[in-house]
Amino acid sequence: MNFVISSTSLLKQLQSISGVLSTSNTLPILDNFLFEINDGTLTISASDLETTMQTAMNIEANEDGKICIPAKILLDVLKNLPEQPLTFTVDNNTFAIEITYNNGKSKMVGYNGDDFPKSPSLENGDSITLSGEIISEAINKTLFATGNDDLRPVMSGVFVQFAGSDIIFVATDAHKLVRYKRSDAESTGSSSFILPKKPLNLLKSNLKGEEQVRIMYNESNAIFEFNDTVLTCRLIDGKYPNYEAVIPKENPNVLSVDRMDLLSSIKRVSIFANKTTHQVRLKMAGADLQISAEDLDFSNEANERLTCNYNGDDMEIGFNSRFLMEMLNNISSKEVKIEMSEPNRAGILLPAENENEAEDILMLVMPVMLNK
Repeated sequence: MNFVISSTSLLKQLQSISGVLSTSNTLPILDNFLFEINDGTLTISASDLETTMQTAMNIEANEDGKICIPAKILLDVLKNLPEQPLTFTVDNNTFAIEITYNNGKSKMVGYNGDDFPKSPSLENGDSITLSGEIISEAINKTLFATGNDDLRPVMSGVFVQFAGSDIIFVATDAHKLVRYKRSDAESTGSSSFILPKKPLNLLKSNLKGEEQVRIMYNESNAIFEFNDTVLTCRLIDGKYPNYEAVIPKENPNVLSVDRMDLLSSIKRVSIFANKTTHQVRLKMAGADLQISAEDLDFSNEANERLTCNYNGDDMEIGFNSRFLMEMLNNISSKEVKIEMSEPNRAGILLPAENENEAEDILMLVMPVMLNK
């Protein structure tokens, strides 16, 4: 079997799916790309058993066939070749691969393509089509809030819920929570599943924004189809915590402040915060917001003042500065609102004005107990 292909377009396709490759594969065959040729179409796959990604391109080929090619060597060769046509010659009996280019050739040994794990097929699943822009936006706004606790795998992914015209993405690690809602997508019926981090990161890096993404899913797997790419992933098994129950409904104390001013101030003040709790203290009274931090072990402290718009009782509340900074970085509005009830109850961060009417973002952060 032999085929001709452009070096730069092959490298581009391989780089788009190479994020699937894992450094700690249990099966040596997973350190390879699977090349499958069918009627002049080359389909390239990468897998780590949990997640599989495929991309397709048209090529000149003399026959159909499949071969596994070592991923690292192939990527290293292509990165160091200028744009030119490459001829791949594959011996179907010994799986020897020869790549011929303008001023030379290289040889390596591949593996039998039949040994590569098959991608799971979806039986009796549902489907929905969304724009790449909605999915990108949802992933960007929620992924940072997922947890890393191996004992609670459901919290290490993003919970996705379809209900009529609403699509909800939720991420939490028990200290912070983000709920991202869109009302401009139609789904058939209502359903929900938990997507792992790895496929979300792969989608984030491959979606341009203007494409349509078809999502098919059943109880165990989800498939994303867009452009010439197919991403299949196993869903996280388990029941997602009842996130609605932790969002406080009555929050009479509302602080409105310029987002960038607050972010810059917290960045500076947090340098002086305790390295374990990262605690910054917000003290609100009238149009005055005081932001302070101290580290008693090293006698470090910092204090800044901002003008703000505050409605409610005077109060003092402590938050983990890293969580606040992550949230402020993931909101795009000029002003933010922080809604609070008491110093020991969660605070809610909201954009003061939504650029997109169909978008609804709510971020929740648990307080840190203030040491008097």
